[in-house]
Amino acid sequence: MSRTERTNEEYTDVLVVGGGVGGVAAALAACEGGARVVVIEPYAWIGGQLTSQAVPPDEHRWIETHGSTASYRRFRQGVRSYYQDWYALAPAQGGGLLNPGNGWVSALCHEPRAALAVLRAMLAPWRASGRLVVHTQATLLSATTDGDTVTGVSVRLADGSVQHIGARQVLEASETGELLALAGIEHRTGTESQAQTGEPSAPELADPLNMQAATVCFALEHVDGDHTVDRPADYEHWRAISPPGWPNRLFSWTYPDPRTGRPVTGRFTPNPGAGAASMEEGLVEPELWTYRRILDRQTFRPGLLPSDVTIVNWPMNDYLDGPLFGVPDADWHVRQAKEFSRAFLYWLQTEAPRPDGGVGFPGLRLRPDVTGTTDGFAQAPYIRESRRLEAVTTPAEQDLSVAVRGDAGAVKYHDTVGTGHYRIDLHPSTRGTGYLDVAAHPFEIPLGALLPQRVTNVVAAGKAIGTTHITNGCYRVHPSEWSIGEAAGSLAAFCLARRTTPHGVRETPGLLDEFQSGLAGRGSDLRWPAGTTLTDRP
Repeated sequence: MSRTERTNEEYTDVLVVGGGVGGVAAALAACEGGARVVVIEPYAWIGGQLTSQAVPPDEHRWIETHGSTASYRRFRQGVRSYYQDWYALAPAQGGGLLNPGNGWVSALCHEPRAALAVLRAMLAPWRASGRLVVHTQATLLSATTDGDTVTGVSVRLADGSVQHIGARQVLEASETGELLALAGIEHRTGTESQAQTGEPSAPELADPLNMQAATVCFALEHVDGDHTVDRPADYEHWRAISPPGWPNRLFSWTYPDPRTGRPVTGRFTPNPGAGAASMEEGLVEPELWTYRRILDRQTFRPGLLPSDVTIVNWPMNDYLDGPLFGVPDADWHVRQAKEFSRAFLYWLQTEAPRPDGGVGFPGLRLRPDVTGTTDGFAQAPYIRESRRLEAVTTPAEQDLSVAVRGDAGAVKYHDTVGTGHYRIDLHPSTRGTGYLDVAAHPFEIPLGALLPQRVTNVVAAGKAIGTTHITNGCYRVHPSEWSIGEAAGSLAAFCLARRTTPHGVRETPGLLDEFQSGLAGRGSDLRWPAGTTLTDRP
């Protein structure tokens, strides 16, 4: 038998499928609850959106103090400490809350590898104790079931061997909900119809392949010299794309405002002077360089950095040609999404209009060290929309929307396990649907949204929770995914200790009260403070 044909056996209390934001939070919580945990992650870096996908955090305005969990806030402080301890900061950075990149998308824009260092440190004690095993570069091959129970999975490990991992509790934290498909767990993809959900913004007909665009991000600096990449083979195809509702070609500084649909023309100023555009300024005439900037050279000792570093995750490099999962040619689309981002980079370097009337910014240079790749593109595509559970509870647009709910705030749930906030923010889709950006109230995360209707030992720990296509747009961001993962990991450990099932916890008032008290005790915010409702105009 060859090495690649050998199947080994491994057994654990809790199996976490996916080592992204939710998967890391789930593993931490399950270990802290006394469980033995195995995590399988397809990429070299744990951390998902924060690391392998190179997406600086999308967060709400209260994130420094509430509306998340204590462990997420500990992670954020760990990132700040990473820079304060190891980087030479400019004297002006001595006070206040450090934002290494001064990007205006978030109060904490940082390098992916800073997040990686902190996440690894948070997991280190549990790995040292032997309670936690993390398999990176592990490919999920199959799942085994026994009636309404998932008994384990088979994975191909980085060394080529095949491992069967059996588990008592299984947490679905993958980026695409792949366990749902392999284990035959009922789920949805794409858009539901208005008849299915009653949502004001839902289309008349459902379309399982109408999914939000995915994006392959990349890291750039701007330095002297010509760093133009080779002209992509399909460049003419990519540069000619003009999506429905777009004011012109996709490769342009002008694009539709996500909230109004009106044309907005962005600015692009590599290495601008002091100060970064605010969120509101950005919506009027956004400065794209500072939008997701992760290193602001002016934050650090003069001369330390030759250039800022920014992440390109803009409207112009959203991949619209097809879904990256759930179709026979998914792998091809993954490769094409990267080629599309490469074509956009080539446009930036050669054809993008400059303020001085010229074209092209040949000084733009990829930063492979930032992304942990050989070419400067992210290890993994940023997939905004996963397969979604057909869950016990499914929050819908009318449960969150400011336009529908008015001053009443979002629906409250007796089984809340966390909180979050973000606008209902949907990017253009693979079937030509444009932006949907709707004001939403701060919301609670119901335990029922983490539970399949049928399967008894699987809990969603990431973007695969039971949202609709529309409400996925606000539950998918970093702090919400962490809260979901932490609740799932805590629940798995609680069920093992109490010899019950996830559904049993939700359906038994005494157990639910005990579980929620435990979450609150570990620092999970289960409710928003009174009066936290109307946050902006619809």
